[in-house]
Amino acid sequence: MGAYEAVVFDLDGTLFDHVGAATAGVRDWLTGMGAEATDALLELWFEAEDRHVAAWHRGEVSFDEQRRRRLREVLPRVGREVGSEADLDRAFARYLARYEKAWRRFDDVDATLSMVATAGTRVAVLTNGAEHQQTQKIAVTGLAGRVGPLFCCDALGYAKPDPRAYQHVCEELGLACEHVLHVGDRYDLDVLGARAAGLAAVHLDRANRGPHHEPARVTTLNDLCRFLGHGPAAWKR
Repeated sequence: MGAYEAVVFDLDGTLFDHVGAATAGVRDWLTGMGAEATDALLELWFEAEDRHVAAWHRGEVSFDEQRRRRLREVLPRVGREVGSEADLDRAFARYLARYEKAWRRFDDVDATLSMVATAGTRVAVLTNGAEHQQTQKIAVTGLAGRVGPLFCCDALGYAKPDPRAYQHVCEELGLACEHVLHVGDRYDLDVLGARAAGLAAVHLDRANRGPHHEPARVTTLNDLCRFLGHGPAAWKR
């Protein structure tokens, strides 16, 4: 076993290809409405998603309402009426069906999970997604039984980067925070937030966007083995 007794993975963007699935889903959904899936529309979709999901994390809106708010911004851009809440829910369901058809885990996940298991290191998942949907993603993508317990922000009552989210996972694992490594694609949430809570952290920078000064940065999970043993204090705090 290396320096860490457990690895806590983020889900979307880390184990699960959310952007790839959402891009495919939005393109198919827009095409089905007779609209062109332009880069500008895709950018609007993801920007609205980030903003309104964050409002849900803060408790300002319900999970369903954040979905409706996203559509209220996108639909007028393609010449569609917004309609009632029921209309919006039906429209989102049509997108959701296409999104779910494109669900997959990243190609580097299997080897990484095997490597972590061989090292005798425990695994868990901490995600800011909704429990019902994240549980479904893990089941559909073949990760069930392989990633340990799943911790979701709505079930916890607080989302990353709230220190209580990371600390709750460590408490449930029965481990001190300094013995747990957090891995994820969001530098603010999965690295800075985890370190502020007392965990070590590695930034999974799949798009190679940086920050490039970060010493604990990988562009693929295949390189995670470099950080499972002892190493510089820079990636531990």
